Amino acid sequence: MYFPHITKNKKILFFTISSVFLIIGVGFLVVKNNVMVPANDILSERCNQADAPYVDSMLPVFERVDDLMGRLTEWEKIGQMVIIEKNSIHDPSEITKYNLGALLSGGGAGPKEDTPLAWLQMVNGFQIAAKNTCLKIPLLYGIDAIHGHANVLGATVFPHAIALGATGDSNLVRRVADATAQEMAATGIYWSFSPNLDVPRDIRWGKTYETFGSNTANVAKLGVAYLQGTQVPVNKYFNVLATAKHFIGGGAMEYGTSRNKNFKIEEGNITLSEKYLRQTHLFPFQEAVAGGAQVVMVGTATWNGVNNTGNHYLLTDILKKELGFSGFVVSDWYGAYQVSYTRYDSLVSSINAGVDMVMTPFEYKDFMVNMQKALGNGDITKERLDDAVRRILTVKFKTGLFDRPEPTQEGLSVIGSAAHRALAREAVRKSQVLLKNENSALPLSKSVSKIIVAGSGANNLGRQAGGWTTEWQGIDGNYGLTGTTILEAIKSAVSQHTSVEYNKQGYFSGKDRFADVGIAVVGEKPYAEGWGDNANPSLSPEDLVTIQKVKAKSKKLIVVIISGRPLDIKKYIHEWPGVMASWLPGSEASGITDVLFGDYYFTGQLPVAWPLY
Repeated sequence: MYFPHITKNKKILFFTISSVFLIIGVGFLVVKNNVMVPANDILSERCNQADAPYVDSMLPVFERVDDLMGRLTEWEKIGQMVIIEKNSIHDPSEITKYNLGALLSGGGAGPKEDTPLAWLQMVNGFQIAAKNTCLKIPLLYGIDAIHGHANVLGATVFPHAIALGATGDSNLVRRVADATAQEMAATGIYWSFSPNLDVPRDIRWGKTYETFGSNTANVAKLGVAYLQGTQVPVNKYFNVLATAKHFIGGGAMEYGTSRNKNFKIEEGNITLSEKYLRQTHLFPFQEAVAGGAQVVMVGTATWNGVNNTGNHYLLTDILKKELGFSGFVVSDWYGAYQVSYTRYDSLVSSINAGVDMVMTPFEYKDFMVNMQKALGNGDITKERLDDAVRRILTVKFKTGLFDRPEPTQEGLSVIGSAAHRALAREAVRKSQVLLKNENSALPLSKSVSKIIVAGSGANNLGRQAGGWTTEWQGIDGNYGLTGTTILEAIKSAVSQHTSVEYNKQGYFSGKDRFADVGIAVVGEKPYAEGWGDNANPSLSPEDLVTIQKVKAKSKKLIVVIISGRPLDIKKYIHEWPGVMASWLPGSEASGITDVLFGDYYFTGQLPVAWPLY
């Protein structure tokens, strides 16, 4: 090779060096025992980790982390700091090439065939690609299992958090979280993006139903119960890793301040004093950290004009130093790219503020390049890189990713099991709130002659389940969902001599024939964050018409409201003898009829204020 710009003496030095590293078009050749061999043969010695301390499950976690950190290259460390959406992986070898540390399924992002077995095979396939990396560091695979493993068809769909908030029952919440974790682990997914510790102050927010309600103490109590139920120890590791989110104050975003033109509150601004922020919104996170939280997701809101994802005071000074949080901070969907005007500046600001893992969620190659650039420029220090990676690896070890056996097809029997569905029914039953009971309209007798049933939610599993069920924004209908509709539950609950007639719009024949009871099941269409922001949460005109039709054809009217938040019914409730809030009950509507027909008392309490008159 000839390099004319190199002097004679420098040439001697250069070719001496080049005798050790010979650069050619296909890669590197390296001298080993005076023989030129491919560099990956030398690499294989570094990668021969069969007897390495970090794979020894008997050693303390900190020793294993220390050993693994000493083996990682900068490139491998950067790969551990990114979490990407699985649909951005078109070739599993990309996981190996970029040493990616984490994947997620966004709402609705699953295998082509939506079955538990297909989910298991998909996740195992991604893990195989991770095991083909030099040091074979397993992936953290995350998913929004916020009310059961509801992305998977056939899974038990539990009531949303707002309903669990109505129960006030921390033991129940812990058991629901444990059951959800069991169904997740069966598919090889060990990271849940829950519980939500936001404290909502404006029910127009589309995330209201993801929270346990507006009482800070109740949110803290149930949030810790959910976290600990998710992280139930199996052997020496967590069954599934929980995520406390969204740090901090998201429930207090102001309507109309969203940065996203399609939203009204989501990604909005929080105008609160620090004293109020601490009293109302920090306390649940403080309790969660004390209760064993290992992951905190920072929200995409801004506090007094400063984006939370880039707020060093919140993430480092308060969360990590003051609260003593030793786990890792993960950004929300594209959150790390909303801090500044360019991706590079946003990324640098977010990492330096305290974000340890970045949810890109698609541009992982761009992330890797920008991280290398930032480290090379000194915009992000090696110490900050090592701190982030150490936190992530520590959590991976605590979650048993290096040690737990690979899940098998036989374990899938837990998904949608009878025991879990019975638990979901219990949760539904305990979450029912009696809003009005004029002249003891409730409970109903099971032996009346005739019941008519109508309404948009009467025979609709999708509306019962709400958002984050199979799809991000949920499904309006019964397509592909497994469970019991309210109509089916009513038919199962009543006596064999009781006639149950159903018409969705409330069209019932016969001028002079009045049913003993008319049940109108009404409420909201499924929605999730952003698109669920609503200036006036209320019943649709169609629902109101249906209620009137049912009332006109029955001696007693009962209105069952399926919703993720209180709805404005002040103008109409005086006309309805019996009204109950059933929230978003999920797959087991028999929990509603358990109290509707008096097998159990109403015990649910409003988790958020619901003005009725």
